[in-house]
Amino acid sequence: MNTTSNVTPGMSTTPGTDTTSSTVGVVGLGTMGSRIAARLLDAGHPVHATNRTRAKAQPLIERGLVWQDTPRAVAAAADVVLSMVTDDAALDGVTGGPDGILAGLAPGQDYVDMSSVSPQASAAVAERVRRLGGWMLDAPVSGSVPQAEQGTLAIMVGGDEAAFHRVQPLLAQLGRPVTHVGGNGDGVLLKLAINISLAVQTLAFSEGLLLAERGGIAPGVAAHVMATSSIGSPMLAARVPLLLDLPRDAWFDVALMHKDIRLALHQAQHLRVTLPAAAAADDTLAAAEGIGYAHRDIAALHEVLDRLNTPARRDEPVGVR
Repeated sequence: MNTTSNVTPGMSTTPGTDTTSSTVGVVGLGTMGSRIAARLLDAGHPVHATNRTRAKAQPLIERGLVWQDTPRAVAAAADVVLSMVTDDAALDGVTGGPDGILAGLAPGQDYVDMSSVSPQASAAVAERVRRLGGWMLDAPVSGSVPQAEQGTLAIMVGGDEAAFHRVQPLLAQLGRPVTHVGGNGDGVLLKLAINISLAVQTLAFSEGLLLAERGGIAPGVAAHVMATSSIGSPMLAARVPLLLDLPRDAWFDVALMHKDIRLALHQAQHLRVTLPAAAAADDTLAAAEGIGYAHRDIAALHEVLDRLNTPARRDEPVGVR
């Protein structure tokens, strides 16, 4: 995190009505990146993109997305480059080397990384971009598949204020609010802070639901009452159907959440902050991965707790009820 930035944090204005058709590059077409690319296509932007596997891009190619073989080629073809990858190693992989994003950036070009990574990794890439004469912003998102599809992701942005104002109309097509929160690394730090609550809320709700179930209350009734009570939140309301009927395809999987919680705990250690709830979530997420739920949605925590509290079920294959 850049703690010496002279950027003044502040809310963005109301999302703009930008009508330009700037060419946008997208690196990473996973669960969220593919939906971001789709919204940009729907908004009329020419979109150039790449991904580790071309097969994931095929539906978007059929809608007009231009495939590029490397992140460098994406950057060279675009006015603004966005990336959405899984972790620090993936960010290093798509930005560095002769085929990386940085090799294709032009002086003065804006690059926006929307990944959930460590503040240190993000700030380090931003410094490399600065040395090349460009600008990098970290702009991770809060929200999941429905919000990505609807363009209602909350986007928190760290980095140069002038660069933020240049890309804000574009980001406003992907989410709201779009908030400038400080210097490079501050956007991802705030995302980690948000994901502590996401993990802990999901875990606490799953614990309460299991308690009610074991006491004989129908799970659908218990979940409805809990989600519409004073503890309810938009996130819980959206995930209740997933808690009751775990889908095969994850909105946000256990492994990615565990990665973010561990990043948050690492930052807490660096800042000398104690995070007891995050530590508890870390333990349960580790247990979930250990019994086969790494790539299931975090709503799986309800099923995980049920299995951990039923010795006879601990070793049965995932998905068997």
